[in-house]
Amino acid sequence: MMKVFKILCFVVMVAAVAASLVACNSKNWFKASAQENGASKGPLPTAPDATFKDLDGKDVTLASLKGKVVVLNFWATWCEPCQVEIPWMIELQQKNSDKGFTILGAAMDDEGKSVVQPYVQSTEFDVDGQKMKMNYPIVLGNDDIASKFGGLIGLPTTVVITRDGEIAKRFIGLANRDQLEKQVHALL
Repeated sequence: MMKVFKILCFVVMVAAVAASLVACNSKNWFKASAQENGASKGPLPTAPDATFKDLDGKDVTLASLKGKVVVLNFWATWCEPCQVEIPWMIELQQKNSDKGFTILGAAMDDEGKSVVQPYVQSTEFDVDGQKMKMNYPIVLGNDDIASKFGGLIGLPTTVVITRDGEIAKRFIGLANRDQLEKQVHALL
């Protein structure tokens, strides 16, 4: 049994190293990571041009949100850590939408609108004891768009974008709620 555990630990470690190497292949991701860690005092990387489709089939460009602090959250209906984050996102949107802030939820479900739209319309989340639906714009993501942001190692992946359209912070996997809120409030 101990041998199986050691092998499993080794496999997890190799996967983590491989994921880190893949993530570092993105020039913007590397610059953003260096900025976060204080290794670089240069300018923040510019968020890429990206056009999403909303659930009504209309185009939503990232450029159209310039002037707002944007939290771009790549998520999926089947993603358990995403379900943990969604109430935080609802609360952030509720508290800050009038301050030049928005969350943009990019659903990465392979089935697209046929799965995402009913989920968004019917699923309620517990937000401070109240049942609430997602209250921020939901768009459909895809691998081409995700690759513009350095690709996705996993879901959720959250990118915080300044009012000037620069990437200020990236969270891979379940975000730290306090760090996310602190980052957003620092940019407002």
